[in-house]
Amino acid sequence: MKSIKAADEERRLPEKRALLIFNPMAGENRALRNLPDTIRHMTEHGYLCTSLTTTYSGAATDYILSYGAENDVVICSGGDGTANEVIRGMMQLKEEDRPLFGYIPSGSTNDFATALEIPNNTEEILENITDGDIVPIDVGLFNDRYYAYVAAFGAFTSASYSTSQTQKNIWGSLAYFVNGIGTIKDIKPIHARFTMDNEVVEDEFIFCAISNSKIIGGIIRLKPGWVAIDDGKFEVLLIKYPKNAVELGKIVNAITMRELKNCELIRMFSASEITVDAIDGTIDWSLDGEGELNVKTAHVKNIHSAVSTFVKKGAGSL
Repeated sequence: MKSIKAADEERRLPEKRALLIFNPMAGENRALRNLPDTIRHMTEHGYLCTSLTTTYSGAATDYILSYGAENDVVICSGGDGTANEVIRGMMQLKEEDRPLFGYIPSGSTNDFATALEIPNNTEEILENITDGDIVPIDVGLFNDRYYAYVAAFGAFTSASYSTSQTQKNIWGSLAYFVNGIGTIKDIKPIHARFTMDNEVVEDEFIFCAISNSKIIGGIIRLKPGWVAIDDGKFEVLLIKYPKNAVELGKIVNAITMRELKNCELIRMFSASEITVDAIDGTIDWSLDGEGELNVKTAHVKNIHSAVSTFVKKGAGSL
């Protein structure tokens, strides 16, 4: 027979709190299918859970601003857009009030999850959240807007925020590629000047990515060792405007073979701060797949070790 003290111990309310934010529209409702297991796992590990679903664009950011500081951990499940909204909200909290960040990817493309080396198995993800190691990650600031892993312009980037949710659910990364191919014939050179770490690069480009990710748009993949998500610097990838079919072929081949550094039409840099000026008109950017349009000057800054997330125990840094 249990003692009164033992019974009281079993009835004691959890002392830790977890905010669960789920996007019901992401990836054919995959996020919602993760909800019961997430609540069970976190409750079993001593967390009092508050669960919310997003009902409009920007909802996850609003939830973090309203409830984030009250929680020890925030777990979001959705695509990279949902993770972006959570990061944006966390960065608007005082540093000491920011909860730990957990991400269960369930969108059509999950480039940010790849950058974080998040496993595919939900149970393993949850085990890392409760039993793994905590590591810092960098966050981007684009003028006055925070982003999680990539700011980009040019070819394929407009497809990321013009592709419908239905197309994303059906085709995944291929939806971006199909929409991007449809715009190739209309791509015009973007004349821009990049100022970074006392170096100035000015030219006509078809693509730029200022990122903290090993994969961009589900299409461009960087080799292992090129990216560190906690080094205080972004990888800047610039693709020059091809003057003819031969040059376009070189670019496509470099992307396909992942030989970006061996193509004279592609340049890569690492920088902690970058200023991008549109020489002619303005530039339409994509921040984690969400549009930031008609930008004349973009000042992009790496906020070093701004948020803390989880990795497998003993795995070390990302």
